Amino acid sequence: MKKIELDIVALSHSVTQSHNYAVVLGEHNGARRLPIVIGGFEAQAIAVAMERMTPNRPLTHDLFKNALEIFRIDLKEVLINNLLDGIFYARLICEKDGETIEIDSRTSDALAMAVRFNCPIFTYEFILEAAGVVLEEAEESTAPAVRKTGGRKAKSSSLTSFSIDELTKMLDEALGKEDYEQAARIRDEIKRRKGGG
Repeated sequence: MKKIELDIVALSHSVTQSHNYAVVLGEHNGARRLPIVIGGFEAQAIAVAMERMTPNRPLTHDLFKNALEIFRIDLKEVLINNLLDGIFYARLICEKDGETIEIDSRTSDALAMAVRFNCPIFTYEFILEAAGVVLEEAEESTAPAVRKTGGRKAKSSSLTSFSIDELTKMLDEALGKEDYEQAARIRDEIKRRKGGG
């Protein structure tokens, strides 16, 4: 079966399930999108790696990446290989000493690992046919790497009343508490003020 390459194009709160998030995968050089509902912890794990934040202690996916590297196992690609009853299935395609090893994985965990290893993400046509959506042209050109949702923007606007020194201190505290969502909001506000965002 021919594989289709995907990129992570958005990460936001799920519209349909309030305590969950949606990661949106986009067809590489194509208009189709594959939205996948994931849990909050997995969304945080993906966001931390995408934002290149360094937690004080390794998160679970960082630990797994470190273990694979120590044992000289390289994650070559992530393959979303099945969709049954609305549940996506994935495999980590690894290589050790020239031998290919496939590891069964939840799709959310596989995506968190793909971001850490900077490896490609693939799926099959039948999965895109069954669960993919086609974006309108106007939306397509504005899709950011990590889409800020309405709730996230509203929270970040309250940060405008703090000075950069206060924000820097708050950023350190958020990282210390491992509140990476808040840390990302604070970092974005600091970047905006310094003209970088």
